[in-house]
Amino acid sequence: MTTTASRRRAEGSQLTTEQFWDTARRHLIRYNRAGFVPAIIERANGAHLYDETGRSIIDFTSGQMSSLLGHSHPAIVEAVSESIATLDHLFSGMLSQPVVGLAAALARTLPAPLTRTMILSTGGESNEAAIKMAKLYTGKHEIVAFDQSYHGSTHASGAATYCLSRSGYGPVAPGNLIIPTPNSYRSAFRKDGEHDWQAELDFGFAMVDRQSVGSLAAFIAEPILSTGGIIEPPDGYFAALRKKCDERGMLLIIDEAQTGLCRTGDWYAFQRDGIVPDILTLSKTLGAGLPVSAVVTNDEVEATCSDRHFMFTTTHVSDPLAAAVGLTVVRTLEEGQFDVTARRLGEQLRRGLLDLQARHDRIGDVRGRGLLQGIELVMDRETKEPADDYGTQVTAACFELGLHLNIAQLPGVNSILRLAPPLTITEEDLDAGLAILDQALTIALDRG
Repeated sequence: MTTTASRRRAEGSQLTTEQFWDTARRHLIRYNRAGFVPAIIERANGAHLYDETGRSIIDFTSGQMSSLLGHSHPAIVEAVSESIATLDHLFSGMLSQPVVGLAAALARTLPAPLTRTMILSTGGESNEAAIKMAKLYTGKHEIVAFDQSYHGSTHASGAATYCLSRSGYGPVAPGNLIIPTPNSYRSAFRKDGEHDWQAELDFGFAMVDRQSVGSLAAFIAEPILSTGGIIEPPDGYFAALRKKCDERGMLLIIDEAQTGLCRTGDWYAFQRDGIVPDILTLSKTLGAGLPVSAVVTNDEVEATCSDRHFMFTTTHVSDPLAAAVGLTVVRTLEEGQFDVTARRLGEQLRRGLLDLQARHDRIGDVRGRGLLQGIELVMDRETKEPADDYGTQVTAACFELGLHLNIAQLPGVNSILRLAPPLTITEEDLDAGLAILDQALTIALDRG
């Protein structure tokens, strides 16, 4: 059977490679400083991408960290096909079975009292809604985040993002404050040679208290800072952070765009720390590659916001197609016990990365959990000078050899390689990807 691409090519409607890139240069807005990956992706299946030449590329980023179940998963294909043919989009005031079903399914996977859900489209959008709810509930406006945070590119979510440059876009929403990211590998807060995260947290909130105008609404955090460098706060940190928030009457918003729904080996990464957020946001992994997000909160926050006329009626709030996909993802994860799978494959990935660290002096640190891990490349393990250019070369060499990794290909962060393969990846493909990374580390070194 001929593929759609080959049929189009035979009909003469498919652009040649030269025409494709010429058209792209003339008509696309360049939204990424790193530029576009030098390949035309024709199709994707499981943990593999295939370019215009038919070359197979192992996908260690799950697309944009989103294709949790791999590409073209049969259950997702079936859900989309059925929903698009029967119930795709509705007026935002209308409800459908998939929306209510997804809300109930998420509540089933979450600890009490997280029982109230709103279905949206993107991670930035879900964080916008969460921040808006926090401000309405508390009657305050100040939002605190880590100095290596990433929560989106829209108004409030972008104002709470600090790991990317904010230069050139004018003023952000007022009332945004930061504390130091608890990066055990690089923190200046040391006691007897160990990371003194409690002193760092105390220092951070002392600065917040000095800057605040008395209107602290919420703290927003990823349980593992992904774009910021796969930075995992130490054990005990989030419990202490929760206490700081409670002392100040602040809500705690946990953004699990990349960590939620089994990726780290738990259903939700915050569960490791024994805390429950006031508001949880989900996105990337919930849609398994499609634009689906959610905001989840408790009865008290929901009731208060409702009494105060909370308004967030986007075009695609409670869309049945999005909800049908999200519900399929949750059911597939439950039936397949993918939290167990992520722990098992995560242990295999960790062993492989530690083995690479033992043989490659440029790997300074290995960190992360489950199938969200990363390595930090340094020029020297003693000085810990970031090896930014080397990271760029490693990423390029990996792609040449058939492995895509490291989404944040930007100056200043290229020294940190992020690995987040799909939960459906085979042990063989995981080992194959690690073998390519091994080769690339040597090739990049030889290239200088």
